[in-house]
Amino acid sequence: MLRYLVYRLLSAIPVLVVVSLVTFLIIFLVPGDPASEIAGPGASGDEIRRIREGLGLDRPFLEQMIAYYTRLAHGDLGQSILLNRGVAEAMVERAPVTLSLTAAGLFMAIFVGMTLGVAAAVRQNTVVDQTAMTIALLGLSVPDFWLGLVMIYLFAVSLGWLPTGGFVPIDQSFTGWLRSMAMPALALGLTQTGLIARITRATMLEVLRQDYVRTARAKGMPEWVVVGKHALTNTLIPVVTVIGLIVGILLGGSLVIEQVFSLPGVGRLIIGAILRRDFPVIQGGLLLTASIFVMVNICVDIAYAYLDPRVRYD
Repeated sequence: MLRYLVYRLLSAIPVLVVVSLVTFLIIFLVPGDPASEIAGPGASGDEIRRIREGLGLDRPFLEQMIAYYTRLAHGDLGQSILLNRGVAEAMVERAPVTLSLTAAGLFMAIFVGMTLGVAAAVRQNTVVDQTAMTIALLGLSVPDFWLGLVMIYLFAVSLGWLPTGGFVPIDQSFTGWLRSMAMPALALGLTQTGLIARITRATMLEVLRQDYVRTARAKGMPEWVVVGKHALTNTLIPVVTVIGLIVGILLGGSLVIEQVFSLPGVGRLIIGAILRRDFPVIQGGLLLTASIFVMVNICVDIAYAYLDPRVRYD
């Protein structure tokens, strides 16, 4: 197991290097002069030159790359042009919002999706199965931003049960955090609920046909023990496999959901930086998001190796 863990950590290094290189090249892939784009129309030559010097664009390409990786090695993501503060500081302030939203959406997708999938498999070809798969299909079909707008109108504007937006830190009020996360997490997680439900159902049906399940039933074990202990454990393997991909989708979807519900997260910061052409913030945000995605996939691979020892490199 230790060898497998070391292997996965080492294999993540080239990925992070490539991601950091792509984020570095973003500023060079923008058509025209980035300094002129940032300064806007009507800017003077002195102002454009000052921005170029601030971004280091007046230095040779190789020198800029060395300085970029030197800053990354010291945990420095650069200085925001419009915020007049460090990018890392701004990311640290907003990361809890995005992580809370992603974690809540992932929990909802896993809990609801696996519940629907298990119920559909155990009650195959019944009303329960058809209802569960219909809900799963709706989850895959409905855009998360549209669902968010509908929930705002229904639960916030019409019924007044939940706030229309904003974020309450969990250390200030758990109830307030729960209320602020309920609709965004549901809108974000429901899109992935259908995927988990369908995978869980298909895998559960295959597992329930195995000999050891029939043996457990022949021994007189209660059905909930057969399903919950013997079948569900082996169903988790393919579900865990796709969780890493789902986290990436949820991180990307959080950019839109944060805009819909006015959540001060990293996604909203990145979108604002794109609109205002704050390239250091764009680079830092993309690098942070990609790093989280890589680390989550490593954790998923470790969990997969724990559930299925055949993949270990021992």
